[in-house]
Amino acid sequence: MRSLEMTILSSFHTLFIFFLFFALVNSRKLKLRTELDESLTYLWPLPSEFTSGNDTLTVDPNLSLSVSGNGGGSVIVKEAFERYKHIIFKHGSKVAGSGDYDIKQLSVTVHSDNEELQLGVDESYTLLVAKSNERSIVQGISIEANSVYGAVRALETMSQLCVFDYVTKDVQVQNAPWLINDKPRFKYRGLLLDTSRHYLPIEIIKQVIESMSYAKLNVLHWHIIDEESFPIEVPTYPNLWKGAYTKMERYTVEDAYDIVNFAKMRGINIMAEVDVPGHAESWGKGYPDLWPSPNCTEPLDVSKNFTFDVISGILSDMRKIFPFELFHLGGDEVNTDCWTSTPHVEQWLEDHNMTAKDAYQYFVLRGQEIAISQNWTPVNWEETFNTFASKLNPRTVVHNWLGPGVCPKVVAKNFRCIYSNQGVWYLDHLDVPWDEVYYADPLEDIDDPQQQELVLGGEVCMWGETADASNVQQTIWPRAAAAAERLWSGPEATSSKNTSSVVLQRLEYFRCLLTRRGVQAAPVTNFYARSPPTGPGSCYEQ
Repeated sequence: MRSLEMTILSSFHTLFIFFLFFALVNSRKLKLRTELDESLTYLWPLPSEFTSGNDTLTVDPNLSLSVSGNGGGSVIVKEAFERYKHIIFKHGSKVAGSGDYDIKQLSVTVHSDNEELQLGVDESYTLLVAKSNERSIVQGISIEANSVYGAVRALETMSQLCVFDYVTKDVQVQNAPWLINDKPRFKYRGLLLDTSRHYLPIEIIKQVIESMSYAKLNVLHWHIIDEESFPIEVPTYPNLWKGAYTKMERYTVEDAYDIVNFAKMRGINIMAEVDVPGHAESWGKGYPDLWPSPNCTEPLDVSKNFTFDVISGILSDMRKIFPFELFHLGGDEVNTDCWTSTPHVEQWLEDHNMTAKDAYQYFVLRGQEIAISQNWTPVNWEETFNTFASKLNPRTVVHNWLGPGVCPKVVAKNFRCIYSNQGVWYLDHLDVPWDEVYYADPLEDIDDPQQQELVLGGEVCMWGETADASNVQQTIWPRAAAAAERLWSGPEATSSKNTSSVVLQRLEYFRCLLTRRGVQAAPVTNFYARSPPTGPGSCYEQ
C-alpha cells in the first residue's frame, strides 16, 4: 500500500508540474502579441509587385461600383463586387453618409468581354488605392484587368486591404496609397476534393470553392468516384449510381451544373476525375459485367467492349457538364491480379498476346482516346508515365503524387506536369507542418526555362478517408493556403524579407481572416494539422 500511495503521489506531482507548465506557457502566449506588426504586408497570397504608403483612408459603406471597358457589362464582376461588399461591411458601422469618407467609388475597367474560363486565362490585374494630389479630391479605388477573372482576383486583394476599425467603426485602408501589379506564377493552382470516400453535401462543396477563391486557387479537382462509392448521375448508364453509399448521398446532373456555375463565378475551373481501370469496384454495383468476376471486382474488365462503352458514355455525359479542357482519367494503383486470375480475362490476354502490364497500358491508352475524342486533354497519375511513358499520348498531363523528382523527368520528355508530391501536399497527411507545405516548389530541380513552362502548377490533395462534412475545412485550411502562395507568388515569397517567422505571422493572419469569413480553418502551428487549440489565446497565435 505504501508503495502504491507513493506512486499515486508521484503521479499527482508530475501532473501538477505539467499543468503548471501548461498554464504558464499559455499565459505567456497571451502576452506575446497584443498588436499586429504594422511593418508586415498582410496580403495572402503576396502580390507580384506592390508599393504602399503611410496614409489611412476610410471607405464609404455605400461604396458604389463603376465598370467600364469591353467587359463592363459582366455579371461576374458585379456579383463579385456584391459578395465582397458584404464581406467588407459585415460589421455594423456608422450610418452611411454620416461621415466624409475618403473612398466612395470603385472603378473597374475590364478590357475583354470574353468570359470563357480555361487553363491559362489572364488573371493579372492592377489595383490602385489613392487620393488625387490636387486639392485632396478623392480618386478612390481603381482596378484594371484584361479579363473578368483578373478583376475577381483584384477584388479579393481589395477586400483584404479593407479592415474594420472597432474604435471609429469605419472600414479603413491603411498604408495607402497602394499600387499593386499582380499576376499568378502558375496557371494551374488546384485543390483535390474527394467525395467518394465520404459524401460531401453540395453546400459543403460550395463552401470549399468559396474559400478557395480567398487564396486565389483556380482549379477544383473533383475526385467524384472511387471504389467505395459512385455518387454521380450518368443518364446514359443510370444504374451506375447504385454504387452510391445510399440514395441520399448522390449528385444529380443538375447538382453538378450548379457546382460548375458556382465555381465559374469565382474564377475556378472544375476538373472532374473518373479513375480507371483501378479504384472502380463501385461501378459493378449497377453493372456487374464490369467486374472481371463477382469475387474479383477490380480493375474493370479489360476484355469486354462493354467496359469501354460505359466509359465512353460517362465521358460523353460529363462533357455536357464540365467545360474545362482537362479531364482526369486516374490510372494509379492498378493491381492486375484479377485479370490474371479470372479465366475469361486470362484467355483474352493470351488471345491478344498481352501480359497484364500490356493490358494496363492498353486500357489507359484506350481511355485517353475516348477523352480526346470528346475534345478533352487527358490527365493521368504518374504511374502511367513511370510504366509506359513512350506510349502516352503527347497531349497527356502527368500528375505527380508518389514523391519528389517526378516533374523533372516528365518535362524532360516534353510532357506537361502537375505537382502534388504526397510528402508535402497531401492534406490527409496530418503530420506535415505548414512550413513543409509552404517551401515545397513545383519547379524544384528544373532549371531550363522551356521545361519550367511545361509545369502547369500544383495541387494540394484532400483525400477523404478521414474527412467528411464535420472536419474537411479545418483539414484543408490553413495548409492549403501555404501552397496557394507558392503557386501564386513565386520565389519572391521566400526572399530575405519574407523569412519563416514573417511568413508564419502572415499565415496566422490569413487563417484568422478565413475564420472571420466563416471558414473553419485550424490553428497554423498545431502538430496534428486539424487539431483544435491547446488552450486560451489570440487567433493570431495558436
